[in-house]
Amino acid sequence: MDGTNKKQRTLSLETRNTLVGMSFILPNFIGFAVLVLVPVAFSFLLSFMEWDGFTSIKFAGLENFSRIFGDRVFKAALVQTLEYSFFTVLLSMVAALGLALLVNQKLKGTTFFRSAIFFPYVASVVAIGAVWKAMFMKNGGPVNVALEAMGLAESYLPGWFSSTDWALLGTIIVSVWRNMGYFMIIYLAALQGIPNSLYEAATSDGASGWQKFRYITLPMLTPSHFFVFMMLTINSFKTFDLIFVLTEGGPGTSTTLLSMYIYNQAFSYMRYGMASAASMVLFLIIGTITVLMFRMEKKFNDFM
Repeated sequence: MDGTNKKQRTLSLETRNTLVGMSFILPNFIGFAVLVLVPVAFSFLLSFMEWDGFTSIKFAGLENFSRIFGDRVFKAALVQTLEYSFFTVLLSMVAALGLALLVNQKLKGTTFFRSAIFFPYVASVVAIGAVWKAMFMKNGGPVNVALEAMGLAESYLPGWFSSTDWALLGTIIVSVWRNMGYFMIIYLAALQGIPNSLYEAATSDGASGWQKFRYITLPMLTPSHFFVFMMLTINSFKTFDLIFVLTEGGPGTSTTLLSMYIYNQAFSYMRYGMASAASMVLFLIIGTITVLMFRMEKKFNDFM
């Protein structure tokens, strides 16, 4: 009897501990369910419906997906999203690593330099947009004034956000400038975690600076490379606020990314079914990339 009572008390204690643990998780889970799971489920259902927000919802089957894949603007948005993501991720990683290597040196003013580089990441997107639109003005903008001072003819000055040929490049430049400070901090923390004994041993063996970087620094930063690459890729596919502030998807549709296309379909044309279908396509792209990156993590580690 005593053994049975002891077992019951133990089970009761385990149950209480489980309930206590769940009570800590429950508020966050409720918020996640209400703000994420329910909207995602509703968007999935709505992708098979036709609805303008006012009339009754009608079942449309796969018609919404047929419409978006036949839409020239959607195809352009998909291609531009891939271009934007590729160059933003690549340039942001290179810039962040380069800056991290720079500020990791024992030089005067590095503390201020770190703060100055990190500031754009926490600055208001509206403020960033206003500053860069002024910087990239075709006539009188500081960037074009500098290019003209370096000898570029006025007729060849880029139109930047007012030009369909230059607008996407301009948004990529601003995105890289905004992202590199945050990911510089991640790389910097990883660099400071590399044991100095490895570099000392390499120096005693006569290794050059490039050899130390190639065979010590880069391999030791592999987890950081993977994290930065994954976060940048996912964030670049979801970019909306910066594009909206800088160009609103224009001029024309030259900077319309998938996120901007979804916004326009939902709130400009009141086509919630098509917007949901496009959001499901974006969801599948991001999900597929995430799964592939995790599966390729081991190969990535072996490569580095």
